[in-house]
Amino acid sequence: MKEHKLNKNRFMKCPGNIIFRLMFLFSAIIITFTACKEQQPVRRTIVSPEIHQDKSITFRYLAPGAEKVELSAEFLSENLLMTKDEDGLWTTTTGPVTPDIYPYFFIVDGIQVHDPNNTYLFPNERFKRSVIEIPGDPPLLSEIQEVPHGNVTYRYYKSQSLDLIRPVLVYTPPDYGKNPETRYPVLYLIHGMTDTEETWFKVGRVNVILDNMIAQGLAEPMIIVMPYANPLPALLEKNEEVDMNVLSTDYFTDDLINDVLPFTENNYSVYTDAGNRAIAGFSLGGRQTLAAGLGNPDKFAWVCAFSPAIFSNELENNFKNLYASPASLNSKLKLLWVSCGKDDGLYDASVEFTSLLEEKGIRHRTFFSEGGHTWMNCRLYLSEIAKLIFN
Repeated sequence: MKEHKLNKNRFMKCPGNIIFRLMFLFSAIIITFTACKEQQPVRRTIVSPEIHQDKSITFRYLAPGAEKVELSAEFLSENLLMTKDEDGLWTTTTGPVTPDIYPYFFIVDGIQVHDPNNTYLFPNERFKRSVIEIPGDPPLLSEIQEVPHGNVTYRYYKSQSLDLIRPVLVYTPPDYGKNPETRYPVLYLIHGMTDTEETWFKVGRVNVILDNMIAQGLAEPMIIVMPYANPLPALLEKNEEVDMNVLSTDYFTDDLINDVLPFTENNYSVYTDAGNRAIAGFSLGGRQTLAAGLGNPDKFAWVCAFSPAIFSNELENNFKNLYASPASLNSKLKLLWVSCGKDDGLYDASVEFTSLLEEKGIRHRTFFSEGGHTWMNCRLYLSEIAKLIFN
């Protein structure tokens, strides 16, 4: 008790200036905190893109220091200038837009940037773009509807051909796995140049389109395998002497035939004959599709090229050195399908290619649509071939 009383007395005898200093420090902390709080700028909620009832769209981009901001989108024939308010928010509103899924980006003082307020991004090795979905009435095949849904799985496989571990996405239809005895045909679906294994899934909406078409009886249930078709960056990391010819199809074909097919057939309940294998691809993927498909008709009975990256000066040589003979193609293929948009830079070569097919007597079908080298056309072409393959 004596010791406690001594400590209490010492506290009571604490000099007044110390207490004053503590009170002053506490007051200073409160004042500083309040001042900082008042100086904090109010974070503005930015909605972009904003789709209106009439399908017009407002885009917004915050860039107080920018001198010029434009909107570029695949539904526009030319870029739109955006206007700036006193807070540095740039805005533009389009007219009504036809329902579909479109890539777009902003050009800020000459630099292309994605929309930071939109989480829907375009998977690509180089450019960074945002994506907007304009819903239709009735809903488009690419829109999620109340139907049974399949699964998309991210997988990896060891490519012995490339000595690399490679990524691949696999779509399985809604009823997959319900009956272990059921086997399915397989579509190998190839992306375009600088795209990735995710692009057919996230921009092509392959899973949504197939879910809806299967539910409507428009397509057979199938498994869809989407490999990453560009091994060059990974090979370059291992070997500086890698042939960087992006138009060469050898790496792709070797990996597809020797590694992707065995991986699929060892891990999924699928048929393993050519009649139950299809291959389709867009742009560079269309070129790879023709090389792998027409070069191996004993592996693929259904070959579908979307806006293939083929060129006039190589067509005849491809038939001599890369593709199988006309007789072999006619006897083994169930479908050779070539499509392209009439405004596509590859349209003339596609027409010339199909003319050469006619000259050589190779049976084929064509689908020349409106529009250009776009993923809007890719989704259209996918929905068209899905009605035909495995039927």
